[in-house]
Amino acid sequence: MALPKLTKTTGFQWDEANIAHIAKHNVLPEEAEDIFFDENNIRDEDLQHSSDEERFLIIGKTKRGRLLYQIFTIREDKIRVISSRDINKKEVKLYEKEASSS
Repeated sequence: MALPKLTKTTGFQWDEANIAHIAKHNVLPEEAEDIFFDENNIRDEDLQHSSDEERFLIIGKTKRGRLLYQIFTIREDKIRVISSRDINKKEVKLYEKEASSS
């Protein structure tokens, strides 16, 4: 599995279920979308959860400076966020290391 080219996506796919799921972590859809536009975001494959469909992870910063860890998939030409939460200490170090090297 290769990382998707997000330049071919035309937006985001939201419904009540995935909005409710990320709301458990106090994340709004607008925040979840923000990190895809963070120039320092980190993306990788999510092999552990890709049995039914390809899933990917992204770590990035919102416009307000919140660092989020998300799992997402691509459905047709839309990004669908599966889950979103604040990043942990280990992930903060990874993000800062990657951001400082770019």
